[in-house]
Amino acid sequence: MAKPLDIRELKALAKRRVPKMFFDYADSGAWTEGTYRANETDFHDIKLRQRVLVDMTRRSLATTMIGQPVSMPVALAPTGLTGMQHADGEMLAAQAAEAFGVPFTLSTMSICSIEDVASVTTKPFWFQLYVMRDRDFVKNLIDRAKAAKCSALVLTLDLQILGQRHKDLRNGLSAPPKFTPKHIWQMATRPLWCLEMLKTQRRSFGNIVGHAKNVSDLSSLSSWTAEQFDPQLSWENVAEIKEMWGGPLILKGILDVEDAKMAARTGADAIIVSNHGGRQLDGARSSISMLPRIVDAVGDQIEIHLDGGIRSGQDVLKAIALGAKGTYIGRPFLYGLGAMGKDGVTLALEIIRKELDITMALCGKRDISDIDRDVISD
Repeated sequence: MAKPLDIRELKALAKRRVPKMFFDYADSGAWTEGTYRANETDFHDIKLRQRVLVDMTRRSLATTMIGQPVSMPVALAPTGLTGMQHADGEMLAAQAAEAFGVPFTLSTMSICSIEDVASVTTKPFWFQLYVMRDRDFVKNLIDRAKAAKCSALVLTLDLQILGQRHKDLRNGLSAPPKFTPKHIWQMATRPLWCLEMLKTQRRSFGNIVGHAKNVSDLSSLSSWTAEQFDPQLSWENVAEIKEMWGGPLILKGILDVEDAKMAARTGADAIIVSNHGGRQLDGARSSISMLPRIVDAVGDQIEIHLDGGIRSGQDVLKAIALGAKGTYIGRPFLYGLGAMGKDGVTLALEIIRKELDITMALCGKRDISDIDRDVISD
C-alpha cells in the first residue's frame, strides 16, 4: 500500500500485520470502552481559531519536558508488551525516539528489559514503575534504572488493581503466546511477524524474568504479576519512592482535581493527566476534558502533562493550548511499530510533527511556547 499519511492508516496496516491478540491488547479499553472512545472524541469536539496574514516563518516546536530538551512536546508513553507488536519492539522504539529527539518511556511490563534498551541507546530514556507488594523487587527495578542512567522515573498510580478488558480475556492473551489452535492460526496468518519473532529470544517480560522471587516458569510468572500490584498504595509510598529514586519524578494517572492537589504536594516534578488510555475505570472522564480544571487548580505548582486520546498533531496542539507542558503517545507509536517496525515509529512521529507544525502556523503562531488558550475557538 501507499505510505501511510496519518495515524489511522498506520493503525489499519498494523491490524493486518500483528496477530489479533496483540493488536487487540494495544487497541482495547475496559468494559464498554466508553472512556477509551471519549479520549478521542472529546479532542474532536475542541475547535481551533484560524488566523490569517501573520508571519509564519521560522517556526519552532522545540521545548522542554521536566527541564529536559525535546524536539516537540511529545514523549513515547510506557506501554506493556510492546515487544509483542514487533520483535524487540521496545529497543526499536527507543532508538527511533532518540533519533527524533523525544523521550522514550520503558514500561515495567515490557518485553525487552531495562538493560536491553540501554544497550542500543546512547541517551538516557525514562522508566515507568509499578509499585508491587515485593518492595525488594521495586528497589531492584529502581537500582537497575539508575544503573542504566534513566533520566526520569514515571510512577503509575492508577493500576493498583487491574481493570477488566474483555478482548484480552477472550483472546487468552499471554507473553509468549499460547499454542492453542486459535493462537497458532492467528500467528500463521501473520508470517512476517513470525519471521521477526523467530530472530529474537525476547518473548516474555524482560524486567521480571530472572529477578522476581520464586518464579521459574511462565505460569508462575503470570501468577506472580497478577498478585503483585499493590492495592494499598498510598501517598506515603509516593514519598518513599521519591526518596529511593532521588531524581526527576513524574506521577502518572491523575484525573481528579483533589488528587492533583495531593500530587503537587509530593514534590514530584510533573503529573500526567491520564485515565490509562481508558483501560482502567470505564465511565471516567476523558483526559483532555479534565486537563483545564487540573491546570487551573495546580498549574502554578507543578508541571502538567497529558496522556490519552492523542491521534494527531492537532491533538497535541489542543493539549498544549489547554495548559499541558508535554504530551504522550502510546497507541500511535504502537501502530507504527506493528506496521513497519522502527521505521513505523519514526513515521508516526513525523506525521504528528508535521500536523502539529502546520496547525500551529494556521492558528497564527510560530513558536510552541506561545501556544495558549487563545488558539481555541470558544
